[in-house]
Amino acid sequence: MEVIYVTMSASSESPTHASEFQHNWFVLKTLVGKDFKLKYRRSVLGVLWSVLNPLLMMIVLSAVFSYVFKFQIEHFPIYLILGNTLFQLMSDSTSSAMGSIVYSASLLKKIRIEKMVFPLESVMFALVNFAISLIAVVLVMLFFRIAPTVNALLLPLLLLYMMVFCSGLGLLLSSLAVFFRDIMHLWGVVITAWTYATPLFYPFEILAPWMQSLMQFNPMYQYVTYFRDIMLYGTTPTLQTNIVCLVMAAVTFVVGYVVFRKTESRFILHI
Repeated sequence: MEVIYVTMSASSESPTHASEFQHNWFVLKTLVGKDFKLKYRRSVLGVLWSVLNPLLMMIVLSAVFSYVFKFQIEHFPIYLILGNTLFQLMSDSTSSAMGSIVYSASLLKKIRIEKMVFPLESVMFALVNFAISLIAVVLVMLFFRIAPTVNALLLPLLLLYMMVFCSGLGLLLSSLAVFFRDIMHLWGVVITAWTYATPLFYPFEILAPWMQSLMQFNPMYQYVTYFRDIMLYGTTPTLQTNIVCLVMAAVTFVVGYVVFRKTESRFILHI
């Protein structure tokens, strides 16, 4: 109710661009705080689940792929948790953003509010959970006595690429979901396929040469490799790698933004 009150009062004053930005930023932060409280409400472990979840997944998958499939990857648990944690950021943010407009129908029908706030809030909330999950990554690295190098300071740059990429994908999906609800069911299948199509729990080298070439066009392969390079291997991503990551993020965001802006005027007719 607090968010609705503030939104209504601000929309009636014909705000300038600066005040409108401040208002939208306030709404964004308020929605993130609300979702955070709702997610962990009445949970015994609360925020600790964001740390335990990647740890438990790492243990299970490490057991399966280390002993059953016998993949020989140095520091495999760290390799695994880094890939899974970053991929989960994309999966959570886009899946949540996809339904953000549809599930906010009652609010959008009652008050005037910037529609783009809702998918962007989903991405920001996923980033908050990712930040908490990094505690699990640090614990695993400490356990295996792998000290991060100065290259870990490039993590904010990687997260910037990820946020731009996920925001663009979230804007696109949230627009499509308004008009084609089947997208909300199909995206889970796409995420599953994308998971297996990205070297998260298997080595890149086992792929056929043509698949390795094709993998270069997989944005999540680029971002996961970047994450492992700076956190596990202590290598500095090249300028070319940064350009590829930036271009993939920027193109995705532009496409999502254009589609969202061109269709948002018709959202109210379909939600």
